[in-house]
Amino acid sequence: MAVYTDVSDEALRAFLSQYDLGAPLSFKGIAEGVENSNFLLRTDTGNYILTLYEKRVNEAELPFFINLMGHLARAGLACPQPVRNRAGTALGRLCGRPAAIVTFLDGVSLSRPNAGHCRALGAALAGLHAAGRDFPMRRDNNLSVGAWRPLFVQAEAQADTVAPGLAERTRADLDVLEASWPVGLPSGVIHADLFTDNVFFIGDTLSGLIDFYFACTDAFAYDLAISLNAWCFDPDGTFHRDKAGAMIAGYDAVRRLEPAEVAALPILARGAAMRFMLTRLVDWLNVPAGALVQPKNPLEYDRRLAFHRAAKDARDYGWVG
Repeated sequence: MAVYTDVSDEALRAFLSQYDLGAPLSFKGIAEGVENSNFLLRTDTGNYILTLYEKRVNEAELPFFINLMGHLARAGLACPQPVRNRAGTALGRLCGRPAAIVTFLDGVSLSRPNAGHCRALGAALAGLHAAGRDFPMRRDNNLSVGAWRPLFVQAEAQADTVAPGLAERTRADLDVLEASWPVGLPSGVIHADLFTDNVFFIGDTLSGLIDFYFACTDAFAYDLAISLNAWCFDPDGTFHRDKAGAMIAGYDAVRRLEPAEVAALPILARGAAMRFMLTRLVDWLNVPAGALVQPKNPLEYDRRLAFHRAAKDARDYGWVG
């Protein structure tokens, strides 16, 4: 999460006057993340998250995200629920931007998850995929393989100022990914951004999933590959095969992976690393002046790409079949 837009006390009170949430008691920006402006809101009735949608979020797609969270919550998934105003709508406008309030989930995110946490995450991810199977809306993944080359073009001229040789490595990886990206894998609603800061635990028990604003319709195994990248590597590129194996096993225990998904895991993991390296690279080179935001280092994913280039099959990721 992040803060790009300042919200005055007057604007907040006017916005909240449309809701039955009581008077605001505290209001604080959340600096983590890179996409939207997020605030922790406390009122007479409890704690909430207020989000102003910025940057990559297309306003026309917001009903997909809002309705998806409601659908998943009704299916029993622990995730935020949109709060509707007195007019019955969950989307409004604040400071000239689309805005929504969602319920607050208890728990903490983990900076260094262990294999047990990874197993729980795998099971929860499979549960999300199962809960979304009958969701009637569809949203194409606008950050899939077809978007990566255009993203790179935005950063190509400056890529080598971030790391020597980054531009050439990226061009070569893109050639491979575009030529061999799998199609026809089992698909449906995916989270597409299930990093450690989007998963809460109370003790060792997973208590909730948040931040569904990249959710889309795509291959389930790609979603698993995103989380393998996010949870099973250290920033220096060290890969933890025990964590990855536990995550895959946790997922497979809830939703059995098909042979084609297992075979595609290395290329999917390589593509997932490319997607996040590129969006981080573009953000790293284009931080808005004055924004309360902590850009994430694209080189963490450049180092992960080195591992994926050498991976031969799913066994390199801890798959035991």
